[in-house]
Amino acid sequence: MSEPRDRRQYILDVAAELFAARGIAATTVREIAEHVGMLSGSLYHHFASKDAIVDEIVSSYLTDLQAGYRTAITANTEPRARISALVQVSLEVAHRHPHATEIYQNEFKNLRKLPGSDRFRVAAGEIQQTWLDTLDDGVRRGALRPDIPTRVFYRMLRDSLWLSVRWFHADTEYDTHRLAEHFVTVFLDGYARGGAPLGDARPLSDIAAIS
Repeated sequence: MSEPRDRRQYILDVAAELFAARGIAATTVREIAEHVGMLSGSLYHHFASKDAIVDEIVSSYLTDLQAGYRTAITANTEPRARISALVQVSLEVAHRHPHATEIYQNEFKNLRKLPGSDRFRVAAGEIQQTWLDTLDDGVRRGALRPDIPTRVFYRMLRDSLWLSVRWFHADTEYDTHRLAEHFVTVFLDGYARGGAPLGDARPLSDIAAIS
């Protein structure tokens, strides 16, 4: 009974990799079908269209991210702890959905053209507002400096987090939790000597996950 679901998920996984590497417009249903080992007509038994495949890939990613953010916000009230939790969730979700993360970042303008894409805009707005509310609260409470606009800081941190899917590969030596700690340390305390210690400051060349 599980085979249809397994096949459906396999199609999604293969399509996500193709979309991330080649772009949505440049990837055809025939190419997806060839990569999963079926005829195009057979693929339509699982999905009504290429847009439907894209929709499910991105929706799953955004739903996961939103759920993680809501939990992080509820569980943490202090600004730094909340930022740390949001960073951790962002990296964990990106690690689970690496291709969807790239699709969302690279193709957002095209995603807005899909049928029913209003919920993508709503989700994007909620995600951004979660960060801005957290950062604004940090400024109000004196935990963050007021001279850097929160929208600028958010975009710098956001792009660094999302683009990490292009180079970061977690392993037992250096996992997403460790990377999240270093993100927070660098963005909140700085990298110059005299700031908060980084802990295990191994040379970059010694960290296999960052290669």
